[in-house]
Amino acid sequence: MAKAIHMMIRVLDLERSIAFYRTALGLEPADTLDFETFTLVYLRNPEADFEIELTLNKGRTEPYALGEGYGHVAFCVDDLDKEHKRLTEAGLNPQPIKEFYRDGQLLARFFFIQDPDGYKIEILQRHGRYR
Repeated sequence: MAKAIHMMIRVLDLERSIAFYRTALGLEPADTLDFETFTLVYLRNPEADFEIELTLNKGRTEPYALGEGYGHVAFCVDDLDKEHKRLTEAGLNPQPIKEFYRDGQLLARFFFIQDPDGYKIEILQRHGRYR
């Protein structure tokens, strides 16, 4: 059986990205691998083994084109309203909270934020299938 272990995104400024993911999601560097032309930083928190791999290609100064294929990565929290307030106070500009219904039943409460490189992150209330 396969197990998801990480997702990789390319970033322009490691310190800026690490600070964002620390503030927004409580992720901390678990490992750093430095090579001649690139650096990899793996971020995680105690909630799960799944990591975000930040890849810095040394010497790159132009922002990456995110294209049409990337959608988002999602995280669930116990108190969505509290997280929305915290992220607003941290200056991370979360979008408004939305509710998504199916057949008259609440499927999800969520909002989005964006990291410094423009990657979208969905924050969901822990509920139903989102645990």
